[in-house]
Amino acid sequence: MGEGRTRYGKAIKVAVLAAVVAVSASGCSVNEAIRFGWPEGVTPQALEMRQLWTILALASLVVGVIVWGMTAWTVAFHRKKGEGELPRQFQYSLPVEIVSVVLPTIIVAAIFGYTVVVQNDVDKSIPRPDVKVGVTAFQWNWKFDYPDNPTGKPISTLGTSETIPLLVLPTDRSIEFTLNSQDVIHSFFVPEFLFKRDVFPDPEKNDQDNTFVIDKIEKQGAFVGRCAELCGSYHSQMNFEVRAISPDLYQRYLQLRTQTNAITGVPNSAGEALAALNCGDLCAPQATTTYPFHTERTIRSAAERNNNG
Repeated sequence: MGEGRTRYGKAIKVAVLAAVVAVSASGCSVNEAIRFGWPEGVTPQALEMRQLWTILALASLVVGVIVWGMTAWTVAFHRKKGEGELPRQFQYSLPVEIVSVVLPTIIVAAIFGYTVVVQNDVDKSIPRPDVKVGVTAFQWNWKFDYPDNPTGKPISTLGTSETIPLLVLPTDRSIEFTLNSQDVIHSFFVPEFLFKRDVFPDPEKNDQDNTFVIDKIEKQGAFVGRCAELCGSYHSQMNFEVRAISPDLYQRYLQLRTQTNAITGVPNSAGEALAALNCGDLCAPQATTTYPFHTERTIRSAAERNNNG
């Protein structure tokens, strides 16, 4: 019996050592490891959702280890050892039955309560958000509008087959998004927000709350946005990019959007306004990680025929 315990002890030590080596060899920090593959969020809601995911994953692992351990213990020490000899039976053990009912109930109740708290915060509304953005999805691109902006003039950005739309947002400001679709169901998804929401046509008729709010974007940066709902032939290429810039740069950006470009004779586009800000890679005037595409099937078919000889 002593030798058996020694062997089990050694096996546990080896398993722990292997886990430590696996984490350290991969170069992961503690924060990276507990994210379990999630991107690093840039909003308070993103942090809450990542923490919820981490707690759920750890709770699942703990429950899994307990179940695996009890299964292994049963297999090792409570199996039939000889002809006609049965192991000790526990089917009428009241303490075991109570624990097996009460403990899972407590775990499920705690998980449910925490999930509701996070969900309510993610879905909350703010009476007077600092910035309002209208998001319109269509096959297979995006349009972004800035109603109620300080300039008092209409500002919008429209994606085309030649241009990836740029969604410019301020940091450290609450932002309300209002979503709508012109055709089929799409999904607004920025991985660094750790959040996505379906975009329905006629949201009132579909009984959908088509607005959501983020408290703030906590750091400047350029992020890729995607459609996360299969919406047709070019769904995989229905992308956009987010530029999160400081509030003072954002105010200058809005002013530049209303000014007439000396060359084109029309108000500056999102890319032209960003270029005029002259703030380096953060204000790159064109998409840097996604590329334009032709949505006309005839154009693509001709290109494919040429490529195939």
